[in-house]
Amino acid sequence: MPTDRVTVSLDEETKETLESLTDRTGESQSQLIREAIAFYAANFDSAHASDSDHLQTYYEMLSTGEHVLLDIDLLHALLSQFTDPNERDEAVLEMIDQVAQYHAQEYAERFDSLEDVLEWLSLCGFLTVRRDEKGSFHVVFPSESVRWLMIRFIRGSITDLPFEIEIEESVSKVLLRERTP
Repeated sequence: MPTDRVTVSLDEETKETLESLTDRTGESQSQLIREAIAFYAANFDSAHASDSDHLQTYYEMLSTGEHVLLDIDLLHALLSQFTDPNERDEAVLEMIDQVAQYHAQEYAERFDSLEDVLEWLSLCGFLTVRRDEKGSFHVVFPSESVRWLMIRFIRGSITDLPFEIEIEESVSKVLLRERTP
């Protein structure tokens, strides 16, 4: 297969990075550059999609220490302690409500609509949301335990916003509608 030659100008930092990679991998500079181009091409859409904006948001959330990454299995293990609604510890429920109330103050300064709140919670990984043409939101949760927690949290965290919500629960989805009081 014939090859094309390309001349590339590298700044000092990029040159040092390329040299470091050749030392670490034992690959030639040409091979590393071919691999880098192939990787970039394979990930081009992700690098330029709105998800890249989400990556910046994730970085900001994590770098402040206000949010943490949590393994989904660990989350489900913790929430499995609350499977029976009749046996949920009142002190834990009060803590959840306290967190929701704190976020209500934050959300009042940050969000104007249910859509904004749901988009944020979706970004945090707690739910998936789809808006329908009537302004309702179909919300899917990763599990029943996350569902009850997030419905409780949503109810408590929107108290300072200029709307109320209607919640219609189905088998695996929840339909949320914003309404003006």
